[in-house]
Amino acid sequence: MLTVRTAGRADIAAIDALLARAYPRLLKPDYAPSVLVTAIPIIARAQPALVTCDTYFVVEDQGAIIGAGGWTAVIPGENRSETRRGNVRHLVTDDRQVRRGVGRALMEHIFASARGAGMGWMHCTSTITAVPFYQAMGFAIRTKVLVPLAPGIRFPAVAMARLL
Repeated sequence: MLTVRTAGRADIAAIDALLARAYPRLLKPDYAPSVLVTAIPIIARAQPALVTCDTYFVVEDQGAIIGAGGWTAVIPGENRSETRRGNVRHLVTDDRQVRRGVGRALMEHIFASARGAGMGWMHCTSTITAVPFYQAMGFAIRTKVLVPLAPGIRFPAVAMARLL
């Protein structure tokens, strides 16, 4: 049975391991090796401040973390917020658990949390791989973007949004 709970400092290592294992496998079909070799070391790392922000969650199955993700009012990389806008943050599902309801359970929890905090709509910057998942969760494509990860490293992604 899947359980969704708020993440905490004690979960950082497990989330880090999940991201490091799942992202390379999940993203491989949609990104060139030259993109992944520079991006994976940056994006496949747990962000301690995000994990401990009280709006980041983990999905567990029999005590094992098989999914993680959350939301913030602060727009990633901009240190500002917009009225009633929530931002989906650093979502991951164990690559061995896809299409088993892990991502859906996590997103429904994120939506409920954001709605409870007064958010009216959600924004996400999706990997190319995750676009069909987000569309199934009610998001619409806004535009393609290049996310700056480090000097000279930009990651192709898709900006998406949906009403709560």
